[in-house]
Amino acid sequence: MSKIFHLSIIIATLFIIPTISLAFAAETAGEYIDRKAEIWNLFFRMMTVAFVVGGVIAGTMVWQVWRFRESNPNSKPTEYEEKGEF
Repeated sequence: MSKIFHLSIIIATLFIIPTISLAFAAETAGEYIDRKAEIWNLFFRMMTVAFVVGGVIAGTMVWQVWRFRESNPNSKPTEYEEKGEF
């Protein structure tokens, strides 16, 4: 549980600090930030990461199904399958 908490703190920090720095980026009164563009940029960045992570997970699942299929000539029954203990 502690590891999950620390990991969530790190991830939240990585996303919150850049967002806050963008919100307070205007140093003088004459500088403005296009919030619409910055929000779209953050959304696009997070969606790109989400698609990459999803692709890696889907690829791993396809590899596992292909590797451990029953018709694989290299597959060997486990000791439980040999004894008939399911």
